[in-house]
This record gives sequence, structure tokens and C-alpha cells, in this order.
Amino acid sequence: MSTIPTSVTEKQFNEHIRQHLSTAKRGYESKIPLYKIFNYILFRLHTGCQWHRISIDPDANDPRKKEISYHAVYYHFRKWSRDGSLENVWQGSIMTIEPDLNLYELNLDGSHAIAKKGGESVAYQGRKRAKTTNILPITDGNGFIIATTGLIAGNHNDAYNLKPHLQTAFKSMKRLGLDIQGAYFNADKAFDTKTARKTCFNHGVVPNIDENKRNRKTTKRGRKRFFNTEVYKRRFICERTCAWIDKFKALLIRFDRKDAYFLGAYFIAFAMVNLRHIIQQ
Repeated sequence: MSTIPTSVTEKQFNEHIRQHLSTAKRGYESKIPLYKIFNYILFRLHTGCQWHRISIDPDANDPRKKEISYHAVYYHFRKWSRDGSLENVWQGSIMTIEPDLNLYELNLDGSHAIAKKGGESVAYQGRKRAKTTNILPITDGNGFIIATTGLIAGNHNDAYNLKPHLQTAFKSMKRLGLDIQGAYFNADKAFDTKTARKTCFNHGVVPNIDENKRNRKTTKRGRKRFFNTEVYKRRFICERTCAWIDKFKALLIRFDRKDAYFLGAYFIAFAMVNLRHIIQQ
């Protein structure tokens, strides 16, 4: 199922999302049901519109007014981004689809977003001729997103400081109870470094990384590195997942200056990609 959901019903929200979101400890949660606020956030992420352009339904008691202010929608998005609720939604989606995961293969790829207003983890990248920020999600063999790095400034190459990022990703998968022992780790030439391969071996993962000759004029000495071509061909699955993430237009161009808010938007997109077949049913 390739249709990525851009809205959820109240039942779907209560089953897969609500328990991961923080709510008010005293008083009422909000003027309208939380699932509607979550759908307004999804609308903004999907269309890429400005917050004040969200299409909000009229008030049932007074049709001349909107049922809630866009300020309240933005407030909930910021709060859930800061306190880790949206990350919990994504991790909860991984637990929901655990029986469907193909952990025999792991795929790594990067995605750059142009940052129009600058911000944290933003720097100029010559190839894009703009300030950009980068993120490296990891998918399983079926295209589900099961781990990710944080945001990385665009002036660095994909392999910059890769070791701690991989360590964090592998530890997060193990913390969720995912068995990645012996899995193939597919990555392109940009990630062909000794530290990346060593980190994979240390976590029981087999690096299946295409060799980067880096203008090498002679044959590399020593034992030839392991590389399974057939398994590497199936890495295309992560390219498809990145295309699904790009369906959320607010992630194509970054306007959020704070990392927490932009990363929170990614967590929502990751969760929708993971829950696509469940919500569509």
C-alpha cells in the first residue's frame, strides 16, 4: 500500500497515537478533540502551507468563527515536539508493525532540506547552492523507518561524524527490542569508511557498503571487502520511502529554526509511513 495517510479517524487516533501524546494534567485538554488538532498538524505538513493558512472548520455554535485558533494548533505541535511526544508516536508505530518488519536488511540514506531562514544545524552546501540540513533515516527491508540520526548541518558530507550517529541508531533499535543481529546494512559509496564498517561489526551487523575508490589509480591491497550485489540492489526500497516522506511538503523546505520542531515534523511523517497499511485498512 503506497498511499500515505494525511488524516486519521478518531478511532485510529485513539488506537495508535493518543497514548503517546502529553495532555494537560488539570482542566480540559483542548477546546476540540485532540484528533482534530493532530489532523490540522498533518494538513499543514502535507500541504506545506503557513500555519495561519490551515483550513480550520467553522465553530458549530457560531459558523462565523473557526472552531479553534491556528495559534492553538501550533502550540500543541511545539509542545509535543519539545517534550518528545512526537518521537514516542513514531517509536510506537514501530512496535505496532513489528510483526511486519524485515530486519534481515537495513538501508541507510540521506535527505537534504533547504533552510530558507537558517536555524540550528544549518549550513551552506555548495552542491545545493543553499543553506541545508540533513537527516539519515534507516529503513528495514520493507521500507519501514525504524531508526534515524538527528539533524546534521548541510556543509558536512554524509559520512561526517557517522560513528556516533550509527551507534545511537543501533542502540535505539535494540532498546525497542528489534533483533538486528546478522542483518545486512546497505549504504552507498558516501558511507564507505573504516569507522562505519567497524561500528557495524561491533553491533553484529554486516556492512554491505559499495566501495568508494576515491580516485584510486591502483588496486587496493589486502583482502577484498565483502559486498553482496543482489542484496544491495534491494536498497532501492529506502529511495521509495524517502519519496513517501517528501509527500509532506513542509519537509522539503525548512522554515523552523529550532531543530526540535523540524525533527518533530519528521517524526510525524515517519509514523504515517510506518502505519500506512494499518490506517488505510
